[in-house]
Amino acid sequence: MHGRLLSVIAALSLFAPFGAARGQISPAEFSARRDSLAVRIGSGVLVAFGGRTPVSDFGPFYQLPAFHYLTNFDEPDAAFVMVVKDGHPASTIFVMPIDPRVAFYYGRRPDSATVTHTLGVAARGFAALGGVVDSLASTGLPFYTLADFADADFARQDSLTRGTVFMRALLARHPGLVVKDAHPMVNDLRAHKSAAEIALLKRAAEISSAAHIAVMRAPEPRHEYEIQAVLEGTFTRLGGERPAYGSIVGAGRNGTQLHYMLDRGPANPGDIVVIDAATQYEGYAADITRSIPVSGKYTPDQRAIYQLVRDAQAAAERNSKPGMLAAAATDSSVAIRAKGLARLGLIQSVDATFDPPWKVDCAAQPAQCRQSVLWMIHGIGHGLGLAVHDPAQYYTGERRFREGDAFTIEPGIYISMDALAALPDTPKNRAFIAAVRPMVERYNNTGVRIEDDYVITPQGLEWMSSAPREMSEIEAIMAKRPARK
Repeated sequence: MHGRLLSVIAALSLFAPFGAARGQISPAEFSARRDSLAVRIGSGVLVAFGGRTPVSDFGPFYQLPAFHYLTNFDEPDAAFVMVVKDGHPASTIFVMPIDPRVAFYYGRRPDSATVTHTLGVAARGFAALGGVVDSLASTGLPFYTLADFADADFARQDSLTRGTVFMRALLARHPGLVVKDAHPMVNDLRAHKSAAEIALLKRAAEISSAAHIAVMRAPEPRHEYEIQAVLEGTFTRLGGERPAYGSIVGAGRNGTQLHYMLDRGPANPGDIVVIDAATQYEGYAADITRSIPVSGKYTPDQRAIYQLVRDAQAAAERNSKPGMLAAAATDSSVAIRAKGLARLGLIQSVDATFDPPWKVDCAAQPAQCRQSVLWMIHGIGHGLGLAVHDPAQYYTGERRFREGDAFTIEPGIYISMDALAALPDTPKNRAFIAAVRPMVERYNNTGVRIEDDYVITPQGLEWMSSAPREMSEIEAIMAKRPARK
């Protein structure tokens, strides 16, 4: 077995049960975050709402990322008000008491005095919030809000949250009030990861990598849920709080559905399994994908697709250095996969186009109408942090990678007859289908995604998720799996 592979496995298998976090975020850092936001606001009032008490018994409460980022207060039903004058903030957390009987079931909550002592931030009972905000609304200061949507990916669909309702009522009482969205400013702060944040991201990636290795070492599975069990059991055993997102374990055809999360299907010999799963540690999310063969050996056709994806990831890595344009990483990854797809006969040519089944202006966005897009429809990465899709510095401005960026690189290729069947019936698509159908049938139900976690440091690009990803490494581990009992 390769020496590097042995050293990686040795390092990951030596994890002791994790105790105190290595790199907890200090109170001073939370204070500095509020100070930095205050400078951006200048003068105004920030109103933010935290997450609500869960309405089911399927897990503990987890705070909303932006609220946690500013307050470090991780109890439900809270609000945060920061009054800023000439860049100087005065902050208050409004805490909701819990019913004494309910507390016997779910635990007591800290009172105002405890919050102030623990976090160094003034605190009051939640019942005072309305009067305080009404009083501030009469000062003429502009208001800034942090919407309390559950996930930024679905913010547009989340319109009935407590914060939204509260602010609508406030505007009705104060029609001339100026209200602005504070998320762009907070996202700008969250985009740069501090040393303490990077330490937590690395731990999340280490635990997640160990889980993927545990899957490779486990007996040959017969069902997707067996793989899910190994993953999530390893997360818990090594100190992960919870899966950072719904674990995706898709075998065969299910591996061509990008966010397949049922994880109940069969895992048949000959299938390749797309495993997109990682843990959250002390609030920070990893995000790792490996695509492995159920039988332990890739078929020649699977090897062809896998190597295209791995080469595309390597190209993106070479173009993800400090100061480089993020577009260079994307373009290089797309170019390698498009050339390979043309070589394999899965598209007519690198520049050949089709009529997509989704709405797109092909004249304005010609790249989105190339045939290769059908087989690789998602981007190559995203920011990482308190959310699995977190802000990153390269999202804005010149869109260059900078020190403190934490992100994924995750090219994929997904070949399925289902995709051809979804195409609208147009002359262009009929010609495309006729040309590629034999090769699509050959590679049918082959999905491959390889995803890793990175951070930009003063030394350059650092790879945080060290689970083996070369086919030879994966096969070497799987060759030593114990027999199924």
